[in-house]
Amino acid sequence: MHSVDIIVPCYNEAEVLESFLAESERVLSAVQGYRFSYIFVNDGSRDATLEILRRMSRENERVHYLSFSRNFGKEAAMYAGLKHSTGDYVIVMDADLQHPPALIPEMIKEIEAGHDCAAACRKSRKGEKGLTTRISGLFYRFSNALSDVKMPQNAVDFRMMSRPMVDAILRLSEVERFSKGIFVWVGFDTAWIPYENVERTMGTSKWSFRSLLKYAIDGITSFTVKPLKLIRNSGIILFIAAIIYLLVTLIKTLVMGKDVPGYASLLCVMLFLGGTLQLSLGIVGEYISHIYLEAKDQPIYILQESDLASPEITPDPRAKEQA
Repeated sequence: MHSVDIIVPCYNEAEVLESFLAESERVLSAVQGYRFSYIFVNDGSRDATLEILRRMSRENERVHYLSFSRNFGKEAAMYAGLKHSTGDYVIVMDADLQHPPALIPEMIKEIEAGHDCAAACRKSRKGEKGLTTRISGLFYRFSNALSDVKMPQNAVDFRMMSRPMVDAILRLSEVERFSKGIFVWVGFDTAWIPYENVERTMGTSKWSFRSLLKYAIDGITSFTVKPLKLIRNSGIILFIAAIIYLLVTLIKTLVMGKDVPGYASLLCVMLFLGGTLQLSLGIVGEYISHIYLEAKDQPIYILQESDLASPEITPDPRAKEQA
């Protein structure tokens, strides 16, 4: 019998946890030949998420949890779950039921067919806000145009992976993680399963415009240096254009004896070059910030509590005193 660990990142998901577990148990009860367990990762939730996870782990021996000391982000939560998984296969999915558990049997069929990974991909983003849909579409087009790592349009984190693939992902221990790109970068044969987007029925989305924009920028800068090459090429083009303009001006002034009025045009050129310089500095700064964060070698997350035995947790002496 194969073992499967289901990794579920959680941030303020108290409203949906019990519904998620009930629906997952209903679907998985019909699957034969596999032993499932859950690893919920509490990412510094401010609601009753941790209390519910504690209770669920007491009531169901297949439910386990990890709890961070603060909010480290979904990427860190997925990494922690993968790191603490021991199953032959690992599933990563969200708790809000927008990743339907009903797809898991289909994923298992693809794995049994010989694929290393079975991943979900939305047919459309129906039901989502127009701004979110547009940002997502622009991100995929822009990222795929710049990067050597090509991500399918509307790909999601919901997937089932073999143990060799999980181990390969864990070898990439960078702090600034972008899992969608990492899943593709490590390779392995992946089967894509299209599904209709499921609207959230409980709770609220944790993604704001600002967080989506940061996520998109991190995704692009994590897997390509083409923006830096674009700055270099733009600099060469602007330098050549400036030389040509200078030669034309000198010829008109010294050879043809014409005055070259152009205060307005000169101002426009200066504003354009100033804006280009600021944009270039911003792009370079983004890459430098990645280097800075990696050089600090900070942990990706800090684990405070878990029902799993983990060397990452320092025993609290107060617990012994209370006992």
